[in-house]
Amino acid sequence: MMAKSRHHAPRDIPEIPFAAPAGTPAGVEVMSLAELRRRVSEHTLARPQRPDFHHLLTLTAGDLRHVVDFAGYALHPGSWLWVRPGQVHQWGDLTRAEGTLILFQQDVLDPATATAARVDDPHAPVVTTPVAADAEAVTMAADHLRHEFQSFGHLPLELHIAALRHLLAVLLLRLAHLTVPVGSPASEPDETYLRFRDAVERHFTATRRVEDYAHMLGYSGRTLARATLAGAGLSAKEFIDRRVVLEAKRLLAHGDESAAQISDHLGFVTPSQFSKFFMQRAGRTPIDFRNEVRGRAEGAEESVAPGQGSAWAG
Repeated sequence: MMAKSRHHAPRDIPEIPFAAPAGTPAGVEVMSLAELRRRVSEHTLARPQRPDFHHLLTLTAGDLRHVVDFAGYALHPGSWLWVRPGQVHQWGDLTRAEGTLILFQQDVLDPATATAARVDDPHAPVVTTPVAADAEAVTMAADHLRHEFQSFGHLPLELHIAALRHLLAVLLLRLAHLTVPVGSPASEPDETYLRFRDAVERHFTATRRVEDYAHMLGYSGRTLARATLAGAGLSAKEFIDRRVVLEAKRLLAHGDESAAQISDHLGFVTPSQFSKFFMQRAGRTPIDFRNEVRGRAEGAEESVAPGQGSAWAG
């Protein structure tokens, strides 16, 4: 049966807003990890965050473990991490890493560039490692962007902002369209899977039934099953359930709502149904998960926006 309709959305997960550093144009910020360490305490960095702006990070030395939507990623020199707005992330130990962090708001890009760079794609890879000529082009684009950001005042403001936007666009387009190594699986899933994926993103709080999505999109259940298996390596039902569990984890980790309120927001008929669903798929109760995540960040300082005093930039 259909999941219960959502009566009200819980208060948004606390997000970190973007604030430009004093004396610089809004929308883009480039800094070294050394500067990030100077500006933000270790305890603040250890707390899971859900910023409303993009993070691009690449290392030049050392290594770093970063958590995005509760999955761990190992970063090494040459790899790129891209955290999008709405994703929950948590910094690892930065004392052994050096690199460049680029923060930007999506509206600094024109709509055509944002679409071409797939900045809205919540299913895009979190970590990529460019190879061969791609790596050189991406590094060059990042270097140019950093140089322009540090050259504030050398051009009239409107020209400086235009240059930043264009250089950021080059970097994002390069990262979004890396060469696929020979022998790798096709990078472009078919239209059926993409339509199903987008429908789940819009409606997962309303229904968890594959049949409802099949009817919504005009496919048979079998067609969706085949497309999702080919595109994601999962059954269609597992794909839906994983999206629901991810949102539940985000809300449990960051919101003040009770498990019962989260249950209602996600369309469950009763809190006990939600608890059983979460337990089966996450291996612990919602409250145990919340306590575990928050316990790891106990004692962390309150986060503040970048560019404001002891600024938080990620």
